[in-house]
Amino acid sequence: MGKVIAICISDKKGIQKTETDHAELKENYGIMGDAHAGNWHRQVSLLSLEQIEEFRQKGADIAFGAFGENLVVEGFHLSEMPVGTCFQIGEAMLKLTQIGKECHSHCEIYKVMGDCIMPREGVFAEVLKGGVIRPGDEIHALPLSDDRSFTAAVITLSDKGHAGEREDQSGPLIQKMLECQGYEVIEKLLLPDGRKSLEKQLCRLADQRQVNLILTTGGTGFAERDVTPEATQAVCDRMAMGIAEAIRQYSLTITGRAMLSRAVSGIRKKTLIVNLPGSPKAVQESLDYILPHLEHGLGILRGTAGECAGG
Repeated sequence: MGKVIAICISDKKGIQKTETDHAELKENYGIMGDAHAGNWHRQVSLLSLEQIEEFRQKGADIAFGAFGENLVVEGFHLSEMPVGTCFQIGEAMLKLTQIGKECHSHCEIYKVMGDCIMPREGVFAEVLKGGVIRPGDEIHALPLSDDRSFTAAVITLSDKGHAGEREDQSGPLIQKMLECQGYEVIEKLLLPDGRKSLEKQLCRLADQRQVNLILTTGGTGFAERDVTPEATQAVCDRMAMGIAEAIRQYSLTITGRAMLSRAVSGIRKKTLIVNLPGSPKAVQESLDYILPHLEHGLGILRGTAGECAGG
C-alpha cells in the first residue's frame, strides 16, 4: 500500500505542473483539466516520492510537478513495477502502460542539474475507472493475474506503404489473427524500410511498454532496403531462431521461394520479436503455423509458465 502525496496538473504540454487539492479522473481519458489527458496510453503520469527526494539530495530545489508528473506517490518504486499493474485509489483505477519515456528536449531541471529523473523513473497509466482523488488517499497495487492476455504490437515495414502509395494489408491481417487468438494488440505501426526507426520502435515497445510479442512484416528479402533482420538482431539480447527456421521450413512445402527469406526471431528482455513475410498470403500461412505454439514460450518469458522437464 502507498499514498498519494501530491496531485499536479497543467493546461499546456511541455510546462511544469502545479499542485491542486483534488482531481477528477475520467475513464479512458485522464485527469480533467490536464493537458495530457486524451485517448492514448499516457493519460496520467506518476513519479515516486522516494525518487524525488533522492534527487533533491543532490541539491535540486524542485517543487512537486516540476518534472511534469501528475501524481507523486509514496511507497512504490514505480519504475520497477511491471506494465499492466493496476492501482486502486478509492473508486478510481489506473493501469500502468509505460515505464519511462524518451526526452525530446532537455527540460530546465536538466539544464541546471545535468540530469532529469522523469525519462527513466516516471511511469504512465490509463484510467480504467473514474473517480475523485485527493492528496493523502491510499493507493493499492493489485497483483497481476497469471492468465491475463498476452500483449502484442505489429510493425509493417514498407516505403510505399509509409508514403501512402500502397495499402497495408498485412498489418491489419496480423492484428485480426492475434485478436482472434486472445492477444491484446496495443500498438500497430507503419514504418518506412530501414534500420534506425525500426530499432528505435523495437526498443521502445520492449523496454517501455514491455510488450510480450512484436511481429514485424516486410523487409526480409534481398532488396537493398530490406534490413528488418539486421535491425532485429541489433536489438535482441538472445536469438530464438527456431521460430524463423520453422516458418521457412513450413513455407518451403508451399513455395521454393521461401528459401530467399532472411527473417529472424529473437528476444529482447522479456519480449519476443518475430519477423514475418511481407505478403498477406505468406503472413496468413506463417501465423497459422506458429501461433498455436508461441504462448508457452511467451509464458516462460513473463514468468507465468514453467519450463518443460524431460524424463
